[in-house]
Amino acid sequence: MLVEFNNLEINNLHPKSEFEKKVFFFVEEWLSDSKTVKVQTSGSTGAPKIFEIEKEKMLNSAEMTCNFLELKNNDTALLCLPVEYISGKMMIVRSFERKLKLFISDSSLKPLENLDQEIDFCAMTPLQVENSLDKIHFIKKLIIGGAAVSESLKKKITQTLLLFHSSTKIYETYGMSETLSHIALKEIYPKYDDYFTVFEKINISVDEKGCLKIHAPKLNSEILQTNDLVEITNGNQFKYLGRIDNVINSGGAKIFPEQLEALVKKEIPNEAVFLGMKDESLGQRLILVIEGKESELINQKLSIINYQQKFHKPKEIIFVEKIPRTPNGKVNRSELKSIFEKK
Repeated sequence: MLVEFNNLEINNLHPKSEFEKKVFFFVEEWLSDSKTVKVQTSGSTGAPKIFEIEKEKMLNSAEMTCNFLELKNNDTALLCLPVEYISGKMMIVRSFERKLKLFISDSSLKPLENLDQEIDFCAMTPLQVENSLDKIHFIKKLIIGGAAVSESLKKKITQTLLLFHSSTKIYETYGMSETLSHIALKEIYPKYDDYFTVFEKINISVDEKGCLKIHAPKLNSEILQTNDLVEITNGNQFKYLGRIDNVINSGGAKIFPEQLEALVKKEIPNEAVFLGMKDESLGQRLILVIEGKESELINQKLSIINYQQKFHKPKEIIFVEKIPRTPNGKVNRSELKSIFEKK
């Protein structure tokens, strides 16, 4: 189904699939007199909840994204994210705000399977991108959110798009439900940035612990305090260092596990997690847990990793069959740590 927001005639929309019907119902809800729309939480941190968001604030968010990506009236977009959640709804709101031509796919793991034409803009999850590498060259501007983009996926993206001589631009997003989708983007192809760039009219700072604070009055009336440790540069750019909850203190040195994991994943495809285990002399002893079977090849690749500091090198490397994960697929560090503490 194609929805042309520059000349929207809702009576001309004839949804066939269940996904298209959900899109249709949201378009009707958006065009209603209500100043708010209902959004469902993903349930990754508890039971799913329904809450209401002001349409005006959603439009503000949409405008910021469209301006950053320089999207124009009549540009094409592809919706392939669940419409129940903010990610899918915001794709429709951006189409309203910028009068885009929105193609409706499905929120499947292979949303580009039947794509055979160029699309100006699309938003996908890392897993969807992983399953669509042979088609992402059709997308001119792609944003990836919902979870961090792994180093191995970045490698695959680069290899694939170089093969197709593609001019595609790909960005990783930073945001949360309180900011109505993302507030910053970081280019990962063809250029690779270390820093996220925040949108205009959004101010960032850090608290006394170095955690990010977000002041985005057009999206949320409150100043949002995060648990994300960052390094700010140029006033409007930040490098994500890791969650403050995950910081490891070994012999008085602060270690950011996410940074080390990114370094390791440049060399091996396996999931890798750094943990700090109790140690009488160091306080916490740094260990590396790797998912999968130990092999000579993996050990060889691990041995050539160039750690910036001596204390970044793990005291022990442990291979496990499976690393526990949360319902939304993220590594469950606390559960993994408790497994080793019991031993």
